[in-house]
Amino acid sequence: QVQLVESGGGLVQAGGSLRLSCATSGLTFSTWTMGWFRQAPGKERDFLAAISWRGTIYADSVKGRFTISRDNAKVTVYLQMNNLKPEDTAVYYCASRRSAVLMTLPGNYDYWGQGTQVTVSP
Repeated sequence: QVQLVESGGGLVQAGGSLRLSCATSGLTFSTWTMGWFRQAPGKERDFLAAISWRGTIYADSVKGRFTISRDNAKVTVYLQMNNLKPEDTAVYYCASRRSAVLMTLPGNYDYWGQGTQVTVSP
């Protein structure tokens, strides 16, 4: 059974940083793609970043501010978020995909975590 558990969300002031973690179990971590998405109230779920052994990709909105990384030994993926802005406020989700091909659409991912809230105050 695949499980993804996010942590690290919280309240931060604009310009601050947070690091989200996604602990996994039940998947072939080293060969699957791991991704991060977010969803603000009343909006669609947006792609942020993805990583596999093939490399990484980022949404333009977070490129240069967010960094995705993975620790295969800990079967955990991270999202380092710097220079946070109020518009980054959302629920952040970790997702996994049974392929190393990097994709950006939510429908391309097979498993999801429960999400962690990130709130950025002005």
